[in-house]
Amino acid sequence: MPHPPSRFLAEGPRAAIRHFTLQDGAEFTGRTRESRDLHRPWLFPPDTDEAYAEYAGRLIEDPAKAGFLVCEKDSGDIAGYINVNNIVRGGFQCGALGYGAFAHAAGRGLMREGLGLVIGYAFGPLGLHRLEINAQPENTASIALARGAGFRREGFSPAMIYVDGAWRDHERWALTAEMRPTG
Repeated sequence: MPHPPSRFLAEGPRAAIRHFTLQDGAEFTGRTRESRDLHRPWLFPPDTDEAYAEYAGRLIEDPAKAGFLVCEKDSGDIAGYINVNNIVRGGFQCGALGYGAFAHAAGRGLMREGLGLVIGYAFGPLGLHRLEINAQPENTASIALARGAGFRREGFSPAMIYVDGAWRDHERWALTAEMRPTG
C-alpha cells in the first residue's frame, strides 16, 4: 500500500524514512512473519497486531526512543526499521541503534541508505552527538552495516544483552557527529 511521500522525514535515491504509526501494523507484522528465517536468532520484532501496537506505541510516545521505518521511496513499502533507543540528553546526547531488514528488501542496499538517513536525522533534528550499535559477533550482516556506515568498533562485552533466552556477547560500535563522513 503506497504511502504519500509527504510523510517522509528524509529521502535518498531509493530509500526514505518516516516515523512509525499505529496504522502500519498489518504491513509490519506481515513482513515480520515473512522474514522470520532472516531474523532468527538475532531479532524478534512484533508479529501480532497486539505486540505491534505495544511496540510502536513505545516508539511513538517515549521521548527516550525514536523509531523510523525504512521505506522503498517509489512504492512506500516498508523495507525495514531502525530505532534509536536509550536516548540520553544533557552532556551525553547519545542513542543506541537497533535495526532489521525485511526479507524482500535484504541485500538491496535499502537499509544502508536508510541508516545514512537516520544518522543524518539523529545528528540533525534529534540533536544527538553519538550513536551506538551493539551487535552479536556472529551477526555479520549487522556488523557489515555498522562498519559500512562509518561506525568504529570500540570493544567487546561478554554476556551484554539478553536475547533469545540467554545473555549474549556483543561487539560495541559507535559513531560521533565529528566522525561522520562528509560529501
